[in-house]
Amino acid sequence: MDQSKPSFFITTPIYYVNADPHLGTAYSTIIADVQARYRRSAGYNVKFLTGMDEHGEKVAEAAAKHNMTPQEWTDSQAPHFKELWSKLEISNDDFIRTTEPRQHHAVQYLWERMKESGYLYKGSYDGWYCVPDETYFTDTQVQKGDEEYGSVGQHLCPDCHRPLERVQEESYFFKLSAFQDKLLKLYDEHPDFVEPAFRMNEVRSFVEGGLNDLSVSRTSFDWGIQVPFDEGHVTYVWFDALLNYMTAVGYGVDTDEARAELAYRWPAQFHIVGKDIIRFHCVIWPAMLMAIGEALPEHVFAHGFLTVRNAETGKAEKMSKSRGNAIAPQDVIDMLGVEGYRYYFMTDVVPGTDGAISFDRMEQVYNADLANSWGNLISRSLNMSGKYFDGCAPAKPASFDAFDNPLAKIADGLVERYMAKMDVLDYGGAKDEVMELIHAANHYIEDSEPWALAKDEAKADELAFVIYNLLEAIRIAAHLLMPLMPQTSAKPCAACPARARPRATTSRAFALGACLPVVSPSRRVSRCSRVWAKTPRHIGNLLFRCKGMAATVHALLFQDAATMLRRQL
Repeated sequence: MDQSKPSFFITTPIYYVNADPHLGTAYSTIIADVQARYRRSAGYNVKFLTGMDEHGEKVAEAAAKHNMTPQEWTDSQAPHFKELWSKLEISNDDFIRTTEPRQHHAVQYLWERMKESGYLYKGSYDGWYCVPDETYFTDTQVQKGDEEYGSVGQHLCPDCHRPLERVQEESYFFKLSAFQDKLLKLYDEHPDFVEPAFRMNEVRSFVEGGLNDLSVSRTSFDWGIQVPFDEGHVTYVWFDALLNYMTAVGYGVDTDEARAELAYRWPAQFHIVGKDIIRFHCVIWPAMLMAIGEALPEHVFAHGFLTVRNAETGKAEKMSKSRGNAIAPQDVIDMLGVEGYRYYFMTDVVPGTDGAISFDRMEQVYNADLANSWGNLISRSLNMSGKYFDGCAPAKPASFDAFDNPLAKIADGLVERYMAKMDVLDYGGAKDEVMELIHAANHYIEDSEPWALAKDEAKADELAFVIYNLLEAIRIAAHLLMPLMPQTSAKPCAACPARARPRATTSRAFALGACLPVVSPSRRVSRCSRVWAKTPRHIGNLLFRCKGMAATVHALLFQDAATMLRRQL
């Protein structure tokens, strides 16, 4: 393992296997993927982890409904996740399953460490349990939930409002209550541990309300990892699942290689999670790590839920099959293509809050940003390069400094502004920085009128200057948009010799070595059914449809990145 670069370790939740992956799981995964791709381009050695949560009572129930063993059921679900991640261009480095031997070994090692810590004891649990959410609740919590939702006496889950199960069984308990003050101190000293900031307020309020010790084993079913020193108990699913983040980087493995990997990779820089599991990641998980003396992750980023904006009322509605508004990932892919899918959800939906998605808005964003702005710039610029310079990028004119260059002012500091937004997962803000340059370049075409310059031989240098600047603007924007739209960025690479690929980096190790994402302006999203058109609208690769552009691709994409930035267009 190359440890010459700084490590960047980012994770998604491990997803339940009681159902196929959906829009929400895809959303979490793409958020992590964009950050992973960005960090790789910034010079980090990235490990991007995702996977499946395969133990627990609800998995056993799902298997029984399908006349399968739990293992058969989980094995049948794994391809669904892997296939969708491949289709969505997810660049994960590892895919962990909690039924794997490495997780079994790590969890049993955790039990031994926890036993030694003094924060584990054996007792009896008598209380309420939500099987779908895999969450324990006290009588007080249930009563408050029933009062809030007008369901007194029904004993519904305070979170998902589904019927609770009364559990009475022998159990091992983790002394979570002992960590209330330590957790509050953590939040005080590291206010960015939970992001966005308003999510931290939610977590703090929960902890300040008091913590109960946590039941961490079950005896009423056997689909789980056995407690190593008590065969009658299996591990509570969250006590198992949370450890996957450390399992994947060598936790509990007694080899020099594993210890080196753990020291290099842990702690993780980002856990990407949904807001519904924030308490597990921001309360239980750090308390577990404190108990066994391990470092804590640097950031837990909790995104909101995806909802659907009703076209008639304008109100956000929960997505459900019964409402007839459920959207599958493939529906969006059929509409926008994979690149359009990634671009829309990452730039128009604010990651930290609930996002009301809209068919009309998807159409608007795709056409306005990708077709009319980005695609229009590329189409016009490359066509003019082909017409006036035989498909080659013009050389930098000797009189370069004699002409006014409005694009240079926008490009000045662009990478720094972009990186500041990307560092904090503000993908919409990062996109806005790039689009400012793209919009300016489109206006630049109208203001400079290259077609008029081409008619006057005396203005040949000025024409070269304009086309040169446009191609530079495209190149810079293409590199910066690459984490969002990797496929269309990579396609031109296939036509370019390996020797031409850049090796230089900027002062901040930002390796602008990606290739050009290209959008055809002729490709528009249009709705022609009650929901949307089913005809795929993929981002077109104009370079492959225009002859004589190979030289342009070489000159445009494979220049020294540091030189490009110093030149500022």
